[in-house]
Amino acid sequence: QMQLVESGGGLVQAGGSLRLSCAASGRTFSSYSMAWFRQGPGKEREFVAFIARTGGSQYADSVKGRFTISRDNAKNTVYLQMSSLKPEDTAVYYCAGDSRGNYDYDAWGHGTQVTVSS
Repeated sequence: QMQLVESGGGLVQAGGSLRLSCAASGRTFSSYSMAWFRQGPGKEREFVAFIARTGGSQYADSVKGRFTISRDNAKNTVYLQMSSLKPEDTAVYYCAGDSRGNYDYDAWGHGTQVTVSS
């Protein structure tokens, strides 16, 4: 089972930027599709961004054009570059891994808090 640890969260003003990192343990990271999810206060967890093993990516409409997901297989790390942050981006951000290629995520991190002040 791959272990995931997120970092990079914090407090930022609206319009600012943050880069989240998710470090994976194990030697099979390159075989996983990876994604970021978030859960805001009083909200359901929602999809943010996805990156395939081959590098193709998808984004939620709410972050398209502002967030960029990337991966470095040599470092077993997936990133989420967030810019033009809005207060509604405030949430705990989780990274997740999918080993079977069916969007059924079987590895999850514990999350990192992102707070955007207005």
